[in-house]
Amino acid sequence: MPQKVVAHFIDHTIVKGTSIDVDPGKPRCHIQAPEQGSLEVDLAQLKALFFVKDLAGRPEHDEAKEPATGDTRLHGSHQVKLVFLDGEELFGLMNRYPPNRSYFFVLPVDSESNNIRILVNRDAVHTIEPLKEGGTRSAMSTHPPARPRRESGWVFDGKDIRPDGSGRRE
Repeated sequence: MPQKVVAHFIDHTIVKGTSIDVDPGKPRCHIQAPEQGSLEVDLAQLKALFFVKDLAGRPEHDEAKEPATGDTRLHGSHQVKLVFLDGEELFGLMNRYPPNRSYFFVLPVDSESNNIRILVNRDAVHTIEPLKEGGTRSAMSTHPPARPRRESGWVFDGKDIRPDGSGRRE
């Protein structure tokens, strides 16, 4: 079933539409956008992909920075504050902290949000801070662990190794 999504790209482009193939374990997904048709989206180019209730959004709604009292989504989750490289802040709930993958899901801390869940690109995040109840910082503010960046388009395919296991083949 198609899900409504809003893609926020690192370059600040925004694309709204629907998707049926978003998988954080795969490098790409497709968005069917009303104005642009079907687009192939490279997840590495995204800041975040928002799964939403309504593509028009709720501009009049101020997102809460703390969960409502008694919110059952708090059980087994970690409250966090994400700060993206562009300075935008996102208050959310995570099942795993710190994230151990390139792309991870966050639930909005505001249960009344138009956002259902958010797929975040870790490379677009400056910091992730765990929060205690009441929205205060915990004693240990942790940045996501650094990941090695691929500097080139080179991909290991095993063809660069000699039969004896040493160096490049000629």
